Amino acid sequence: MVEPSRSVRVLGFAGSLRRASYNRALLRAATELAPEGMRIEIFDLLPIPLYNADVETAGVPEPVAAFRRAIRQADGVLMVTPEYNHGVPGAMKNAIDWASRPPSDAALNGKPVAIIGASPGITGTARGQSQLRQAFEFTNSYAMPQPELLVFRANEKFDTQGKLTDATTRELLQKFLEAFGAWVMRFKPGTP
Repeated sequence: MVEPSRSVRVLGFAGSLRRASYNRALLRAATELAPEGMRIEIFDLLPIPLYNADVETAGVPEPVAAFRRAIRQADGVLMVTPEYNHGVPGAMKNAIDWASRPPSDAALNGKPVAIIGASPGITGTARGQSQLRQAFEFTNSYAMPQPELLVFRANEKFDTQGKLTDATTRELLQKFLEAFGAWVMRFKPGTP
């Protein structure tokens, strides 16, 4: 549990653009199961355009500016990624690319981050999460090393309305979020 006097604000986003995706459902479950003192705000990546340096030079699009502001205002960032073709989906990688620009003043610089993901496959999103961790070396983000949460056979763990119904996964998600709260507090200014 995060002490109420030491609350954390987390920005969460899912790397799937499909409305009924397991990863969007997992993010919603995280908002419901967040420990006391943690607030998770969801950001939708749908309006974020493909990264293009010409567009950036001409002026940062408002959805990107809003995304960067939301990251900066958050104490930590929770990324919920699917895995496409053994890797990070384009929408997730694109969001990271925008959030890492410009390198000298990137929104992700120095941010504590955590990764979770859901997949119908038996490896969950292990490879996609691994690829994201590599990107955080460049962004200078502090990825929580443990615990990991790889929701496998997601089609068996959510109901038709997208509610996380599997008791074990709900418990693991709660423990993950408690650990992330502690991880974020390690980097929050003014925390002993």
